[in-house]
Amino acid sequence: MKRLAIETVLIWYYMGMLRISKLTDYAILLMVELTRDGEMLSAQALANRIHVEAPTASKVLKLLAGNGLLESYRGANGGYRVSRAASDISVAEIIAAIEGPIAMTECSVEAGLCSQEDNCDLRSNWQRISQAVAQALREVSLAEMSAPQGRNSSPLQITTLNTA
Repeated sequence: MKRLAIETVLIWYYMGMLRISKLTDYAILLMVELTRDGEMLSAQALANRIHVEAPTASKVLKLLAGNGLLESYRGANGGYRVSRAASDISVAEIIAAIEGPIAMTECSVEAGLCSQEDNCDLRSNWQRISQAVAQALREVSLAEMSAPQGRNSSPLQITTLNTA
């Protein structure tokens, strides 16, 4: 079941059907980097390791810490470390920390956010789809992201509905 969830998330990601922001991508990279050695690292050290600008890394790290995924320590020897075991942190938690609730449409999150709501009967179906996506993302842990299949593993066979 776990492998299917990982493959499903990768298919959505690479097919562009579900697209995470660059900041969320960086957040996952930062979290993976922090789990490699389990050591506390500064924002600058993390930025260097994942090859992003320090202000960008700092912004993402603050969001992750503010959502309880990281512990932050001030001072000359300060830095960041993950707040829980990597196996206890889901990709869904990281995405939600940066982007907010996981939902395919505005109406999936909360009633009253869509101007078409009075004329549209699709909300419950969009909620079902959003719940399926969120569940797939909850089933992939940070530990699994930290140990990817590798570049030499056989690629996923992706089937699309576009036959033209």
